[in-house]
Amino acid sequence: MSASNLAQDSPLSAWWPAAAHREWCELAAAALTRGGSPDTDGTTVEALLSTTTYDGVEIRPLYTAGDDGRDGTGVPGLPPFVRGGTTRTPLAGGWQLRQHHAQPDPDRGRQAVIADLDAGVTSLWLRVGPGALPVTDIGAVLGPLDPARHTVVLDAGDALATAAQELLRIDPGVAGGLGADPLGLRARTGRSSDPTVADDLAVRCARAAPGLRAYTVDATVYHDAGGGDAEELGCALAVAVAYLRRMTASGLSVDEAFGQIEFRFAATADQFATIAKLRAARRLWWRVAQECGASPDSAAQRQHAVTSGAMMTTRDPWGNVLRTTVGCFGAAVGGADAVTVQPFDTALRLPDEQARRIARNTSSILLQEAHLGRVLDPAGGSWYVGELTGELAQAAWSWFAEIERAGGADTAWESGLLARRLAATWQRRAEDLAHRRETVTGVTDFPLLSEAPPGRPAATAAEGGLPRHRYAEDFEALRDRSDAWLAAHGERPAVFLAAFGPGSAGGPRAAFTTNLFAAGGIETRTGGPGDPAELAAAFTASGLRVACLVATDAGYAEHAAATAAALKAAGAARVWLAGKPGPRAASDAEAGVDGYLHLGCDALAVLRSTYPDLEAAR
Repeated sequence: MSASNLAQDSPLSAWWPAAAHREWCELAAAALTRGGSPDTDGTTVEALLSTTTYDGVEIRPLYTAGDDGRDGTGVPGLPPFVRGGTTRTPLAGGWQLRQHHAQPDPDRGRQAVIADLDAGVTSLWLRVGPGALPVTDIGAVLGPLDPARHTVVLDAGDALATAAQELLRIDPGVAGGLGADPLGLRARTGRSSDPTVADDLAVRCARAAPGLRAYTVDATVYHDAGGGDAEELGCALAVAVAYLRRMTASGLSVDEAFGQIEFRFAATADQFATIAKLRAARRLWWRVAQECGASPDSAAQRQHAVTSGAMMTTRDPWGNVLRTTVGCFGAAVGGADAVTVQPFDTALRLPDEQARRIARNTSSILLQEAHLGRVLDPAGGSWYVGELTGELAQAAWSWFAEIERAGGADTAWESGLLARRLAATWQRRAEDLAHRRETVTGVTDFPLLSEAPPGRPAATAAEGGLPRHRYAEDFEALRDRSDAWLAAHGERPAVFLAAFGPGSAGGPRAAFTTNLFAAGGIETRTGGPGDPAELAAAFTASGLRVACLVATDAGYAEHAAATAAALKAAGAARVWLAGKPGPRAASDAEAGVDGYLHLGCDALAVLRSTYPDLEAAR
């Protein structure tokens, strides 16, 4: 049979019988219960496999054609712009590769720019002002740039007026953005700036520099403060609407004002959340455009996606290469106009040439070799992405409406509404991280204590405004504490593993306990298997102060109480037990067991409480 006949006469779908949703639930339930009684109505099994985001959006295990989404899909390049803000073709080259530069030395900055542009970077994101490139050196650094092929976006903060003036003096025809974001600057630093400077620049760009957008709504500051995806979107909308009001009051038309704003969003290692966020952002901006009476020609949102700073680690930083790759993939599939891949060591220092090269090549490989730029809206047709986009947009609009009811972004900031909401979301995430329900590979799980991190000085973080969190920060603070201990004593802090019974010393509970303590920079030293007296003697010889019992359930039932009592008598300041408390909990506590280590326990609290016990021995 020819391929054409196969397509016409024997569609592939006819080769398998249609599967019903109930049948899937039965099979999934049987797998979860290891062949037990299936849940025929699907309610229980779907609940077990569902998760809820920090914005309250439920992620179900299965989506079908019935989940056609509430995203008002449309087509790429046309309202509501869910599927893309432009009708980019394969020949148009996909997204802009936008590399970030913050080098204060102009000579080194110029060399870095040359290396980037020669290697395929098409857009520069230039931080200028105190702590970064001096405004007077913008021209020297941008000398290699070809305005016909490359764009420039400034991040000038308080130096906005002078930096914008310098850029326009160098080349009035340059394309890109001036990066004005007075509300974002206050959220990031706590400092207020004169908003009329940005308004005047917007009028100037609209009338005399059509390739430039004056405003950048940088939503990453709300992401880094702990906000969920819908909160990031809602904050961005509220800030953008505040800028629209200012620009139209300054004399710009609605269409001109819409043309002066670019949005910046965080792209995380959750690829589907990133895809849905960018799609939802465009839909929401179209909704604002409709309310304001803007024309479709001006209402397509301009998006700059940046791989999340919150997900970056200082420990095992090479894992950040994988995180940023997934973030870049999500941004590209989600339809971002420009993408910045942060170098893997960005949480540690100003990146070197190798780190910048890896970052730019990440985007280049996805563009040139994976061909993501050759497809319009690769996520189109996904029931999951469509439904997630719609639900995320609804949650974001609800938060935006709450900000508006409170008086707008300015008032919501001054009243503390924004800070309280973002802090509450961060607290929920921090709890999940502490219990390792949300993991950071290489830090909260599978850490390598012998790792030698890159050795140059850490980059300084800005102070003031909203807090700037990283998911790994609490565990990495404990690793710093361990490094200080190592420097002072010549060895790392350690806990004694008291193993007893067959298979205990090398069993899964020993591995779990070793991994948990290593997440806080604490080594484990195994004693046993042995009886209570032998383990107590080994503990005394070790010179350690904290012990953890490791055995099977049968071993605990027979020897846990006696072993705990012997360790306490030998001077143990604290005795943990690897496993969940069971019927023996009362006798364990009476014998001296102080707590339990198991999946879902508060690992951060365990580690924090262990350090004082260890330090007391010194």
